[in-house]
Amino acid sequence: MLQLAPGDRPVRIPAIAHHIVIVDDDAGVRTLLARILRECGYDVTGAADGRELEAAMTERPVDLVLLDIMLPGESGLDICRMVRARSQVPIIMISARGQESDRVTGLDMGADDYIAKPFGRAEVLARVRAVLRRVSDPHVPLDIPAPEQFDFAGWRYHSRRCELISPSGAEVELTAAEHELLLALLRHPQRMIGRERLIEMTRSRIGTPNDRSIDVLISRLRRKLGDGRKSRPIIRTIRGGGYMLAVDVRAD
Repeated sequence: MLQLAPGDRPVRIPAIAHHIVIVDDDAGVRTLLARILRECGYDVTGAADGRELEAAMTERPVDLVLLDIMLPGESGLDICRMVRARSQVPIIMISARGQESDRVTGLDMGADDYIAKPFGRAEVLARVRAVLRRVSDPHVPLDIPAPEQFDFAGWRYHSRRCELISPSGAEVELTAAEHELLLALLRHPQRMIGRERLIEMTRSRIGTPNDRSIDVLISRLRRKLGDGRKSRPIIRTIRGGGYMLAVDVRAD
């Protein structure tokens, strides 16, 4: 169940209402989440299953999906896979505390974040704002001005256009979280970056030292870069430390 904290502060209403779809078979949870989000100016649609989500996405654009993992019939993981096959719309998975393996699987399928039950109003709003901010302006510099183009290992990345071009000239689609992670690595080549620092730099989620979301994002990014090499990988794991973009980068 959702826990409401009495000290939660009101959140600034966005100038343009983002359309959020809540997918949960529990009508009470949908109603409560919808009320919290609508109070903060978001446009909310409820869906009990994947069929209703698909109808909502067909009817008009969707900016964010809150997706419960435990659904009867078609699971949240199945729905996440279906959505990712056709769209890059951000997804926040909702799961119970004991479902870490399912949460990791969801992230590996392309989900942008997750919320563990029970959760509070402030956490829900913080995660929603973080994901929507990342999607609406993923190329905003995080601490120092970033060049607009990076060339590395035959690849080319345009930060302003959010385009990753492979050595063959094909564009490779990335999620918003993957864009931020790649940009953080490109801006600090040949330097080890700790996992906690990567969480801060990418704003991928409100993380803890034991948070595995960065590890999952690294794995997803490696696959898209075709980086399966054991010797001289593009992204190197520093045991007990973090990760390093282990190739030369030319920035324009």
